[in-house]
Amino acid sequence: MAPATSSQVPELGYRPVPESFKLPKGVHFGPCSGVAVNSKGNIFVFHRGPRCLMEFDRKGRYLSSYAEGVFSRPHGLRIDPADNIWATDIGSHIVVKFDPRGRILMVLGLKDTAAEWHAYRHLRAFDEPNDVAFGPAGEVYVSQGHGKGESRVLKFEPDGTFVKTWGGEGTASGQFRQPHSVATDAGGRLYVADRSNQRIQVFDGDGTWLRESRHPGTPCGLCMSRDQHIFLAHGHAGKIMKLDLEGNVLGVTGRQGKGLGEYGEAHFLALSRDEKAIYVADTLNWRVQKLVKNR
Repeated sequence: MAPATSSQVPELGYRPVPESFKLPKGVHFGPCSGVAVNSKGNIFVFHRGPRCLMEFDRKGRYLSSYAEGVFSRPHGLRIDPADNIWATDIGSHIVVKFDPRGRILMVLGLKDTAAEWHAYRHLRAFDEPNDVAFGPAGEVYVSQGHGKGESRVLKFEPDGTFVKTWGGEGTASGQFRQPHSVATDAGGRLYVADRSNQRIQVFDGDGTWLRESRHPGTPCGLCMSRDQHIFLAHGHAGKIMKLDLEGNVLGVTGRQGKGLGEYGEAHFLALSRDEKAIYVADTLNWRVQKLVKNR
């Protein structure tokens, strides 16, 4: 098990900037649960309010909104290598894939129906899907089990064909208590933020357990950088952390609070294409904060 903390962890090297997003008049963010960046550098914000999925350019100017009426409780947001948008809904129990213009291409799960996929395959239903990650051959991994939902990871082919699932409720290696976020590295390994077990578990692409690292608190959101470092949104601790692939903490910034550089719940995060900016979705402070790399 890799050590996860150190008394000498340096500052992350990013600073927060105020008022990063220019919303239309009369429009506000609700609780911000997800954020993602596409190949153009445009930022997508997923929140629990009107215009639940909004797109902004890299300067924070509002461009468009999508998916009105589709979701009941937005949660995770990812963009795949082809710029398709994937969003999870823990209220309606669905995962939705959109093309880059916001047209629905695929729906996984049955809207407003919760079930155990591995036990009721004919229902093809999730139980509170949290997040999505993509393997090197386009495989799709979905974590599920946000509250009362069953704690599992499910694997699909790129076309949505179900492959397998693993996990189950518990504290042993390979089990989960609220697997909240998933990310993959260049070798196809899967990293799972096992939130209520306060750890990150690592698996190969077929679900074989490899290792874990401990992260006391509520490890919420994972994002893999191009140079193969993990960025962690550390929930109610209000911390943004940079980790190596073994889970060692290399840098940290932020704290709990409501001010600039503070978070009520650092829920999910995304990196700009050049990795000079981090965007952090905060469900309790109803905002996305932008951090920029120190010169």
